[in-house]
Amino acid sequence: MRIIKLNAIDSTNSFLKEMIYNEVVEDYTVVIAQHQTRGRGQMGTTWESETGKNLMFSLFKDLSVHVVEFPFYISMAVSLAILKALQQFNIPDLRIKWPNDILSANKKICGILIENVIKDRLNSTIIGIGVNVNQTEFENLPQASSLKSITGVHYDLDEVLHYIMKQTKYYSQLLQDGEYNTVKNEYEAYLFRKDKPSTFKDANGKLFSGFIKGVTKYGKLMVTQEDQVVKKYDLKEITLMH
Repeated sequence: MRIIKLNAIDSTNSFLKEMIYNEVVEDYTVVIAQHQTRGRGQMGTTWESETGKNLMFSLFKDLSVHVVEFPFYISMAVSLAILKALQQFNIPDLRIKWPNDILSANKKICGILIENVIKDRLNSTIIGIGVNVNQTEFENLPQASSLKSITGVHYDLDEVLHYIMKQTKYYSQLLQDGEYNTVKNEYEAYLFRKDKPSTFKDANGKLFSGFIKGVTKYGKLMVTQEDQVVKKYDLKEITLMH
């Protein structure tokens, strides 16, 4: 496993993407930055982080050895890998908020951005991961927290990375072995607010109530509404309010 450490970069995902187009990149290559000037999250959001306090890295995953027919399984596997790694540090009440935010006690501690790389065909993916580790103040981000805020412990960033990589390799192997149901069932077991009455907002801003039942293999969220009909929603079509 190759680890490239940078002091400052606009985006580790962008850096790794440029590497892929210019050279042969080894599977599980990691680019880690002390500071990102343009770190990105889901749906074009930015990822704010104090220099040197959090774990911000991008991982190159070679998919040429096995074809993942449904790319969302990669998202499920990575979410589980991070959750399982954080369990090693006794972080309480860990859940996955669809599609792939990691929560502890209802606060967001990790975000994931997955970008597929098409070079002739879909044969690799870049997984951007931001874990709030030792930062304790989050201005104008009331839903954000960190490992240190939750436990009071100061963590070694390299140790956290080690456990995440170990679990990532484990879940990648499950996909390679075709254990898709195992990954999906485990992901759904940790799904935030599953089977609990929840409020959602649709793309038109309308609020409605329902119960999260799980996800499809395409990554759509399955929600049972008042008429007992299960509807499936894409990321742009629905927001979980509470």
